[in-house]
Amino acid sequence: MSDFDLIIRNGTVLDGSGADGFRADVAIKSGRIAAVGQVEGSAAEEIDATDKLVTPGWVDVHTHYDGQVTWDSFVTPSSLHGATTVVMGNCGVGFAPVRKQDHKTLISLMEGVEDIPGAALHEGLSWNWETFPEYLDAIEERAHDIDVAAQVPHGALRVYVMGERGAALEKATGDDIAEMARLNREAVEAGALGFTTSRTILHKTAEGDAVPTYDAAREELLGIAEEMGKSGAGVLQLVSDFADLQVEFETLTEMARLSRRPLSLSLAQADVMPGRYRELLAKLEEANRAGLEMRGQVANRPVGLLLGLQGSVHPFITYPSYREIADQPLAERVAKMRESTFRDQLLSEKPQKGNVFANHIASSYDKMFQLGDPPNYEPEPSTSVAAVAARQGKRPDELAYEILLQNEGREFLYFPFLNYAEFSLDATKEMLESDYTIPGLSDGGAHVGAICDGSFPTYMLTHWARDRTRGDRFDLAWLVKRQTRDTAISMGLMDRGLIAPGYKADLNVIDFKKLRLHPPHMIFDLPANTRRLMQHADGYVATIVSGEVIRRDGEATGALPGRLVRGAQEPPSTLAAE
Repeated sequence: MSDFDLIIRNGTVLDGSGADGFRADVAIKSGRIAAVGQVEGSAAEEIDATDKLVTPGWVDVHTHYDGQVTWDSFVTPSSLHGATTVVMGNCGVGFAPVRKQDHKTLISLMEGVEDIPGAALHEGLSWNWETFPEYLDAIEERAHDIDVAAQVPHGALRVYVMGERGAALEKATGDDIAEMARLNREAVEAGALGFTTSRTILHKTAEGDAVPTYDAAREELLGIAEEMGKSGAGVLQLVSDFADLQVEFETLTEMARLSRRPLSLSLAQADVMPGRYRELLAKLEEANRAGLEMRGQVANRPVGLLLGLQGSVHPFITYPSYREIADQPLAERVAKMRESTFRDQLLSEKPQKGNVFANHIASSYDKMFQLGDPPNYEPEPSTSVAAVAARQGKRPDELAYEILLQNEGREFLYFPFLNYAEFSLDATKEMLESDYTIPGLSDGGAHVGAICDGSFPTYMLTHWARDRTRGDRFDLAWLVKRQTRDTAISMGLMDRGLIAPGYKADLNVIDFKKLRLHPPHMIFDLPANTRRLMQHADGYVATIVSGEVIRRDGEATGALPGRLVRGAQEPPSTLAAE
């Protein structure tokens, strides 16, 4: 009989602590790390990791797989990029608690905020739950390739308690707040990882209305936070415009103070206020020095739209001529757009009024780039569509039109609308290296027609430790720590994110020299044959969850060891003591 279930031999171990890599074997037994060092003995399976990195699995704290995990066992694209634990239910949107008459309301909310096709949600969701504990049970019934954790979405909670009043942004009564607080605490005690909300005007329903939580009163947020704190569990997460920075941040600090629980907020650089992130970093530092646990969640590259004929948006989507063919199959649209008469007519037109965001994109060719292969997420200003067109003696819209027709209409333009105000990632670097931030905001499973950022963990290593040429890079061991141990601790998942005896055996074996991203592409595998963007990577030799290899050389093995994570997890020493 073998001594271990699996031994990874001769790898360079980056253990998640931030320490320098060291050569060692890693032995696994019964889903946990049994030994690290020179391991004697045999195993049922061995992996030769010579000249390879061995890291903890990535812990992605900001995803939106709330619907997908109920119909799909494979949590892609995140599991394609080494994530072994994902946290969903962010930004106040999700599917529980819910009454039968509000199914459409929550679908509209998710479709509008997170760009997940309503048709997929209508067909894919079974709705065999009402309460949040019942939703957790429904997730638990299906095995997954990686671990998933759920948070309570304020939008669903508000609609459940207040009905149409909640969806219409009416002020909650004292009784409403008490009931929301009670249900949230009940969910946390049943295994929800925390509570999330949205306070940004950018989040809209599919009908274009503000989300139910947008203008929720301070008393409502504080009531929910204080009651959750009585459970001694859970985290708080939110996104806000911070239109009045002082007033809004005072509310957040009071939520953290009353609950005595960790709180995180979305942190990014916006073009309209390019220095605001520094003000937030300063306030986060001040709050932490005052004893509150507050962090900013930071994307490790621009939050960028992929503009293409297969996607949700592109520069010509509101042009009259394009709208006439918008519903045709891709091949027919491409053939029509290649006709010189049609091309000349469309390029003589102006965008139609109504879609402010799409029309803004159509006039922003100085901040639009061809994504390329390999994809370039920190492009030089000189490579923008406007700059290249000028050198070629063309109008920017003419060049954009040509690019969109490449690859039979499957090419993408890249429009970085956050974290790229100064046409570099220097601001992102400043946010990432703060002691009061964690990597996040991948939105895995969401924005499936315009954004594909589930690849953030791979980019964290390739760009920031190896490939960046336009500025300073980071230490590789530190980057591994940031998206393993640091993210795990921020969510109370103390049993993972570190390669040491007793810890959960979630690991990646990586050929770092070969690690690279492929360009995103569109697939049609969601329910109702609807679309989603997908992105693959080379270099992941093996991804391991609870001691089982779930992916080998980029291919799924079929193993489904992933489980629902119910609440905070104790560190190994406590587990051993029990």
